[in-house]
Amino acid sequence: MKRKYLTYITIILYIAITLICRPNAAFANESNKQDASSGFSYKVIYPENQHKEVSYFDLRMTPGQKQTVVIQLSNSSDKEITVDVGLNSTKTNSNGVLENGPSNLEKDSSLKYDFADIVKGKESVVIPPKQTIDYPIDITMPEVTYDGVISGGIYMIERDQESEKQEGMIKNKYAYLVGMLLTETDNEVKPDLKLNKVYADLKNYRNAIMIDFSNIQSAYLDDMTVDVQVMGAKSDEVLYDTKQTKMRMAPNSKIKFPVSMNGEKMVPGDYRAHILVTAKTGEKWEWEQKFTITNEEADKFNQEDVSLLQENRINWQLIILIIFGVLMLIVIIYFIVRTLNKKKNKKKIKNKKKAPKSKKR
Repeated sequence: MKRKYLTYITIILYIAITLICRPNAAFANESNKQDASSGFSYKVIYPENQHKEVSYFDLRMTPGQKQTVVIQLSNSSDKEITVDVGLNSTKTNSNGVLENGPSNLEKDSSLKYDFADIVKGKESVVIPPKQTIDYPIDITMPEVTYDGVISGGIYMIERDQESEKQEGMIKNKYAYLVGMLLTETDNEVKPDLKLNKVYADLKNYRNAIMIDFSNIQSAYLDDMTVDVQVMGAKSDEVLYDTKQTKMRMAPNSKIKFPVSMNGEKMVPGDYRAHILVTAKTGEKWEWEQKFTITNEEADKFNQEDVSLLQENRINWQLIILIIFGVLMLIVIIYFIVRTLNKKKNKKKIKNKKKAPKSKKR
């Protein structure tokens, strides 16, 4: 009997916990719906000066050359669609991933010829239903001979007319990206890195030390490893460290590499960073850089660090939910025990009534 009652209590506990946790799970599933229906597609038309057989444009150009290349845009739907197009130079994000699409990443000062200045095209095009049109891209190379590569991308996204009319409507959008490399010579250009600065900041609303360095040459740096240790200015004790592998850098681009403070408070003072960057091909760059975190910076970033805010903030909603759940379990267990005791007492009374009375001598 005890085993049976324990089974009942376990089932009740499971149901109660499920009821408490279920709303969040249902909300997460609801927000993950996707609508992949789209009639927009594209095809790259490779010109005669396509340098290599790749899926993107890899064009061998000459100084001052002007050329128009084409991407065919198709609409297989029954409605007219508008496609927005962006022409962007290749940049490097903080994870060492190349960005050919629209971004807020800064240009590096070593960038002499910006892809967006050399390559031009319409910002948007209209494709009639069930038709294919040519999207022309005009290229004008610099007048002087250029060693290395000019790199960028053509970003294409279908404009959602209906979501523009209905505010608050959420709909997934699907974009296409076609890379473009422009070269004039086969002269080898090797990447070269330059340290710009080390400073305190926030990364994803969390305290971090940022290592800002640039690839100042017009060549890609592949398979890059960044290893950073942050110490006090006069100490060898490592306070924070980060190592990341399999990174890349675009030509003439900068990276702001974050070293996380792991949820700790930022403390003002003097520090130094030891930075080692290596590549699989053997290149190596090493820097030691002193930097200072001021009182104003520490106060500002500590107030904005979400991990510190979460520690200081009491989640009353969760506490009330837990208390309510515990009280419900106590009440349920109380009634179960009370019912069991009543049944036990009734059984005892019945047994007493059925028991034979002893005869008096």
